[in-house]
Amino acid sequence: MQIPHEAVRLAIYLGESDRWHHRPLYEAIVLEARERHLAGATVLRGPIGFGKSSRLHTAKILRLSDDLPIVIEIVDSEEKINAFLPVLDEMMQGGLLTMEPVRVLDYRAGTPANDTPA
Repeated sequence: MQIPHEAVRLAIYLGESDRWHHRPLYEAIVLEARERHLAGATVLRGPIGFGKSSRLHTAKILRLSDDLPIVIEIVDSEEKINAFLPVLDEMMQGGLLTMEPVRVLDYRAGTPANDTPA
């Protein structure tokens, strides 16, 4: 699979407790992106954040938050990302989506650490 040098990065901001069909929403989004042959997805978990409601979500309070911020980043062609947006619209109840142009310098699969040639 190739990504054009001029691509876009989709960032999806949501909460760790958000669900889609009884599974974490971030997991469902990544699996759906894979099923639709997008180039790749990365899930990042934030230690602190807030959104439209201004409610603070943090791991620093005495009890651990069960709704820490999650960011999913997907980089692919603008056409493939645009085709994925209606799927996200159906899956997401709340959150934030951003899209920005990126320049892809390299995209290749690495070799697992234990398969490194001698």
